[in-house]
Amino acid sequence: MNTRRTLVIGDIHAGLKALEQVLHKAGVSQNDRLIFLGDYVDGWSPVVETVDFLIALSQTHDCQFLRGNHDELCCHWLLTGEDNPMWLQHGGASSRQSYAKADSPTIEKHIRFFNGLKNYYLDSENRLFLHAGFTNVKGVAHEYFPKTFYWDRTLWELALSLNPSLQENHDHYPKRLLHYKEIFIGHTPVTRIGETTPQKAANVWNMDTGAAFLGPLSMMDVLSHEIWQSEPVHTFYPDEKGRN
Repeated sequence: MNTRRTLVIGDIHAGLKALEQVLHKAGVSQNDRLIFLGDYVDGWSPVVETVDFLIALSQTHDCQFLRGNHDELCCHWLLTGEDNPMWLQHGGASSRQSYAKADSPTIEKHIRFFNGLKNYYLDSENRLFLHAGFTNVKGVAHEYFPKTFYWDRTLWELALSLNPSLQENHDHYPKRLLHYKEIFIGHTPVTRIGETTPQKAANVWNMDTGAAFLGPLSMMDVLSHEIWQSEPVHTFYPDEKGRN
């Protein structure tokens, strides 16, 4: 019998071929738990196909789908049709183009998927998973502003800025980092600090390896920290610009 793994997947941004590749590389089975950190849309062209794939995957696998800022923006557009030039400039144009070819039942199904996304997931080992971050020093259960869970960048900035010699028992150690064994986030590409693999700072793992740009899609076993990566996502879509 295969050992049950918990596998966390970074920002996909409609890189469906990369997702399929990394699931294959990791040998994912129905015995594994899959935790997706959000931003399923707004990037490469197969937006509708990517969400269809995730919905189908949830029928056969144990999946936790977290909410990303791009997922909320896309869902809002699907519901209202409101023009958002900033969203269109940052990946929304690909989603709008993809959904223009989708029928009403598909769109309704996807809206239900987006509305069902979770803001965070806390597992039985006190590992926290969320798209971006949180600011409340008492932890996620006390966060005043839910949008922080999928928009905040200060958690990662805080973790990066810590002196490695600062111990957890120090009076000045950030209180919000002490509540969880490990924290897994996406949202801020590690390519901004010149990396293309998941990076750890303090007890925070950043899984966004730039799949929307020139980086790969990444998956990690949260227990062993073994990593699997796709080829750079843009190589699957050579005629597209993505969000570059």
